[in-house]
Amino acid sequence: MAEPVPPAGAGRPRLSRDRVLRAALSVADAGGLASLTIRSLAQELGVKPMSVYYHVANKDEILAALVDIVFDEILLPVPGGNWRSEMRKRAHSAREVLARHRWAIGLLESRSNPGPANLRHHDTVIATLRAAGFSAQMTAHAYALLDSYIYGFALQEASLPFKGPESAAGVAGPIVQQMADGEYPHLLQMATSYYMQPGYDFADEFGFGLELVLDGLEKAVKPSMPRT
Repeated sequence: MAEPVPPAGAGRPRLSRDRVLRAALSVADAGGLASLTIRSLAQELGVKPMSVYYHVANKDEILAALVDIVFDEILLPVPGGNWRSEMRKRAHSAREVLARHRWAIGLLESRSNPGPANLRHHDTVIATLRAAGFSAQMTAHAYALLDSYIYGFALQEASLPFKGPESAAGVAGPIVQQMADGEYPHLLQMATSYYMQPGYDFADEFGFGLELVLDGLEKAVKPSMPRT
């Protein structure tokens, strides 16, 4: 069956599955998953809802495809390369991608029907760890630990009431005023002497924690592994 052709003069490109999914990604990025419905997707595309159903069966199919798009944006490690460098690269890339697609944080490992980018990503991470000498058991431990840290940090970062170091002081100021009676002295001291100081950025904590995770994995697997 041929794809429906928009009326002459409509000024819109032909509707396709890829265009539908890219529009769904835009809707989810702008308003979260709650805002993504067939109706809102049709509005984003400038078509009727029935036109959307021609390319996707339902919202679950859309979500599965979006998860695959997100996985495809994450840089893959290179099997045979230095495992620390490759896991570091992959971790930073995953965090950056999840910062763009915050709605995806809780969905990446939820699919029972993973797409090709999803499967390729997992296969390549496993291949990189195995090529570095990780046993099957340690590969499972390392993968779970790394993803728990990456996804957990991404979730915490997405939940913060401020975005970037410039806005932190404005949010923290009123909170600090609530501590003026001295009931929370340690929290007050940390806020005023560290968190609210120029240059502090919560995002910097990611790299510090990641190195601790990599240190622990390196120690557990092979103390003689070269560190880079």
